[in-house]
Amino acid sequence: MAEPKKMALIASKGTLDWAYPPFILASAAAAMDMEVKIFFTFYGLPLLKRKIDAQVSPLGNPAMPMNMPFGPKWFKNINWPIPNALMAGMPGFEGVATGLMKQTFKNNGVASIEELRELCIDVGVTMIACQMTMDVFGFDKKDFIDGIEYAGAANFLDYAADTDIQLFI
Repeated sequence: MAEPKKMALIASKGTLDWAYPPFILASAAAAMDMEVKIFFTFYGLPLLKRKIDAQVSPLGNPAMPMNMPFGPKWFKNINWPIPNALMAGMPGFEGVATGLMKQTFKNNGVASIEELRELCIDVGVTMIACQMTMDVFGFDKKDFIDGIEYAGAANFLDYAADTDIQLFI
């Protein structure tokens, strides 16, 4: 019997738009009977907190579409090119953009980050919190969800060296 394929992911970003890829890829790989481990480091580490407060920042992200998740079809299809100067100077713009993105995901039947994370746990994805990042940013194990592992880079790299797929997100 052949050993299952293995995937190693590094999640280094924690904004709403960057939180989806590691959980989507990990859950899909696990559903394909792959062994998957995700190493959460630097700004990706808060994705393991009990409550995820991921925001999206359209500032400096010119590829981000700003279609509205509500209204008639013609209104939804308008691509709103909002200048960076306006986004940077408008208080609360990140909150509005985050709300619009979450509503767009919901309208399209996309699970929330929390739901995807729970799915990953249910299908056996191993989630590892970077111990060095925890120390640097002052996190404590009680800040995080149950069932995760804690390790340093060398431990994760030992696993990643023998995997079929390695991705840095």
